[in-house]
Amino acid sequence: MLHRNADGAPCALVSNIQRYTIHDGPGVRTELFFTGCTLRCLWCSNPETLRPEVQLGAYPDKCLSLEKCGRCLKVCPEKGAPLQFGDGGIIKAVRENDTCRTCLRCAGECPSRAIRQWGEWMTVDEMLKAVEQDRSFYRRTGGGVTLSGGEVLLQWEAAALLLEACKKAGIHTCVETALNVPTAHMEAVYAFTDLVITDIKHMDTQKHREFTGAGNERILENIRRAVELGKKLVIRTPVVPGYNGDEENIRAIGAFIRDALKGKIVQYQLLPYRRLGLEKYDALGIPYPMGDYQPPERGEWEREITRLVQMLSTEYGIPAAAGSGGKLQL
Repeated sequence: MLHRNADGAPCALVSNIQRYTIHDGPGVRTELFFTGCTLRCLWCSNPETLRPEVQLGAYPDKCLSLEKCGRCLKVCPEKGAPLQFGDGGIIKAVRENDTCRTCLRCAGECPSRAIRQWGEWMTVDEMLKAVEQDRSFYRRTGGGVTLSGGEVLLQWEAAALLLEACKKAGIHTCVETALNVPTAHMEAVYAFTDLVITDIKHMDTQKHREFTGAGNERILENIRRAVELGKKLVIRTPVVPGYNGDEENIRAIGAFIRDALKGKIVQYQLLPYRRLGLEKYDALGIPYPMGDYQPPERGEWEREITRLVQMLSTEYGIPAAAGSGGKLQL
């Protein structure tokens, strides 16, 4: 349901705005990360986007200490009860309660950002203003705006309004989505979307459920529908050795793209797994789902991904690429 602020303006809950990104669509882009997600991928690097709500994260390395600062404690309406401190009066964690989610004063008062607010309700006009700040970069590089997450299509009504406004302003639009959403929501957003980026994490639905918390049936059907609608589509697989990086799975994805989609995609990208987002997991007090898992040495997985890309290109005849930094032929 579309959220509106007190003035009736349509809003979306956005966890972050990243400028000058070059990996999620053509050219230099401004990327908005919407909160809430329908999946729980073991290797997720954006844990702050999983829950559809504002959250507080604690970063001890940035804390000035209670003795030198203490401003967070002074403004807390619950006498600091949610704030937990360790040795030397350094912030250790924020155990949020209902009051925290409507207060957030500690994050606003912290001069060193040792307490950070993840998530902000922004109106469509505010988001558009943020996007338009980088228009000169879009013109020079063929860039634009990318809406990501989390799962941006959980807030599909606000996303559609923003994308429509961007299209009217002559800004290239891209949506990065897992597509584990109702088809009607997807199609409403597609009306204003120039490029779609999505994942196929595993072709075996049981393994997909094991690694992400949901089967892949709806995702694959929505990918088929995107191709039927003639949308420009980039498909990615985050290649995690021991989980989905085996040749059998990559071949199955290649066959799906060749046969079910008739090869009608812009590019199929194999992305190497990296242990990203660990600091955010710690800040939010969430255990990292991959635990102590360590990927192979970089040289080893680079060679393997290169081999798989060559196999996909020669045997399946699909436009495959290693990584997300290559130029897209739109």
